[in-house]
Amino acid sequence: MKNFLLAITIALGLTQITQAQVACDMMNLIVNVGSVPDYVNIYHPGHYLTSPQEDNVIEWVITNEQGNVVVEETLIDDSILAFNHNVPITETMNVSAVLTNATAGVACLIEDVLYWEETEVIPGTFTYSWAFLYGNVGTLGINGFTPTPLRVYPNPSNDLINISLDNDQLLKVELYSLTGGLLFKTDVHANTYTLDIADYPTGAYLMRVFSQNHQIINSKIVKK
Repeated sequence: MKNFLLAITIALGLTQITQAQVACDMMNLIVNVGSVPDYVNIYHPGHYLTSPQEDNVIEWVITNEQGNVVVEETLIDDSILAFNHNVPITETMNVSAVLTNATAGVACLIEDVLYWEETEVIPGTFTYSWAFLYGNVGTLGINGFTPTPLRVYPNPSNDLINISLDNDQLLKVELYSLTGGLLFKTDVHANTYTLDIADYPTGAYLMRVFSQNHQIINSKIVKK
């Protein structure tokens, strides 16, 4: 879809890409190769998808699990945020990036979580790097952005994950494998629920939460 939109833009000779032509959910953040335990390099593709590039402003805020600011920086006409930190690899970092371009009329918010990912490339051989937990799913334009009322923490976790809804009650919680197999479901009827994943293998899972107000919220969780 992205290639199709870019091809149309080039064919028409357009000099400006607006939010309607390149949606915010096409601007997924990427952790660049070379990120190590105490250093992260993040690429924001929105800078190259939005013109004029010299008018792009990206406001970055990175916080740790306790909510303390790790780095806060505003970049103009730049696509990469690189920073050193002292957050241990056993913890996560929250990432917020707001891209605005007054000329193009673009305003996009991306929120995600960085975690230390272990990947087995061949049997017995692993690579490690910071990675995005949610793949930036749910990236939205600020004008239409409604923050999700769902809180899921800690995530990743070894055993227990707390789930809560602001101003609403949980109705049901379901857990799925990445292939879509239902692993667990329960009725809740409360504002909070603690999901026990201690007996599940290490890896990523999909969680679906149903609220009393008929909301269905999908979230990705990771068992360390």
